[in-house]
Amino acid sequence: MDFEPAEFEHRTERAQQLMRAQGLDALFLMSEPEVRYFSGFRTLFWQSPTRPWFVIVPSSGKPIAVVPEIGAPLMQQTWLDDIRTWSSPHSDDDGISLVQSVLEHFSTVGMMMGRESQLRMPLTDFQTLRFNLTRTRFVDASPLIAALRFVKSEAEIALISAICSIACNAFDQASSLFSVGQPLRESFANFKMELLRQGAEDVPYLVGGAGQLGYGDVISPPDATPLQDGDVLMLDTGATLNGYFCDFDRNFSIGEPNDAVKRAHEILWLATEAGLAAARPGATCSEIFHAMQQVIGDGGSDNTGSSSNGNGNVGRLGHGLGIQLTETPSLIDWDHTIMEEGAVMTLEPSMAVPISDAGQNVGILVHEENIVIRDGQPQLLTRRAPRQMVNVELS
Repeated sequence: MDFEPAEFEHRTERAQQLMRAQGLDALFLMSEPEVRYFSGFRTLFWQSPTRPWFVIVPSSGKPIAVVPEIGAPLMQQTWLDDIRTWSSPHSDDDGISLVQSVLEHFSTVGMMMGRESQLRMPLTDFQTLRFNLTRTRFVDASPLIAALRFVKSEAEIALISAICSIACNAFDQASSLFSVGQPLRESFANFKMELLRQGAEDVPYLVGGAGQLGYGDVISPPDATPLQDGDVLMLDTGATLNGYFCDFDRNFSIGEPNDAVKRAHEILWLATEAGLAAARPGATCSEIFHAMQQVIGDGGSDNTGSSSNGNGNVGRLGHGLGIQLTETPSLIDWDHTIMEEGAVMTLEPSMAVPISDAGQNVGILVHEENIVIRDGQPQLLTRRAPRQMVNVELS
């Protein structure tokens, strides 16, 4: 397992304390992050939508796994003892009777129903469960789960710190990875291979862009467009180690950057400084958002998720990070989640690149760092990007 059993025991005990306080008899979980959080069960087999997977956490005692037989050997390597299986895919009962046999003993069952949740089983099967479990009430446990996962253990923080360091080492090799005339997809491939050479376990997320005055968006896959003198190249990676993510980007100038790009990069660097100064225990997501937004001004996202100039909008200025690339909460105007020690967050200010003499914006820049909230100033998990954009010299 990625952690000692004590890690999962502590998570379960914390959950059960909250469950008892909220009158929940059990948690019914089926999405990959929650199943892994309580069991330690980690596999890429979640990429297949064919089979459902279930973990039930009672208000006392160890969680119960209800999984397809194909997953039994791996689940038996976790800390769980009660593992119930069935042959899947099944024509008419894909684990539902087994799940029902567990849940029928509980009156109030919590499920993920809120923001950023999903029902990872056929809706018809869930409707069957609700119809058959006439004495069971299903309620929203999303806030409970979010509160649990928001504060990381030191073991979790160590993993996130390690993958951040690996990605920083890979970014440090920019001069040997990127060059003028290089197709953008080759830049991506070189960087992905460097991440693996540096020790990343996997690179499930790598996006970015390139352009003369920033880039058009921050989620595009690469194409064959060659890098040109004056381009800004941005790579945003979600590399993993033992299933835990880093999530940050770096901007590089191919040759000498444009003055407008220099100004925008400076503003984002200063906005990040403001975010670092505001990120303290007791501060809210909204307060950290506004600290960065005040530095950015009209070039970035506003509190509605739109931007005054129609560009530079990514909707928020950071988010939680851990066993998912993005976790709750969001650094945005309407999120009033209070920072706690041990919370791992990204600071991600963005803005349009202003061309003052033309009176318009062409592209955007995004700057991102990963931090953990501590007593006092936050701990940077990434090595702070330099104040001036890194220049990749032309060959």
